[in-house]
Amino acid sequence: MKSNYIKIGILVIIGVLMLNFLNSLFSGESGDDNLTEVIKNGAFLVDVRTPEEFAMGSAPGAVNIPLDKVAARMKEFEGKENIVVFCRSGNRSGQAKQILEASGHKEVINGGTWQNVRNHVK
Repeated sequence: MKSNYIKIGILVIIGVLMLNFLNSLFSGESGDDNLTEVIKNGAFLVDVRTPEEFAMGSAPGAVNIPLDKVAARMKEFEGKENIVVFCRSGNRSGQAKQILEASGHKEVINGGTWQNVRNHVK
């Protein structure tokens, strides 16, 4: 009986850790207290929303590469030391971050929402 409680406790702990990880990945938070510094140092700002969404407003200096075009436009990311991806909620930018990291880009930050990134641009 005691063994079952221990197993349940371990499963609960693993579940909480997984939820926290997934939440940080897709919540739209950059997870980087130095977002302003990274942007100030010339990060490549990429808005992964649709062209229609991008036309309604974005962060200054951002390039629009919609999420469904990121893999096809990988050449545009070559040589970029720091990349900040963002969108409306942070979900699509979380996916873009995964695509870029799977392609070998190491310094990719999910900036979350375009408003959040805009607020960090000085």
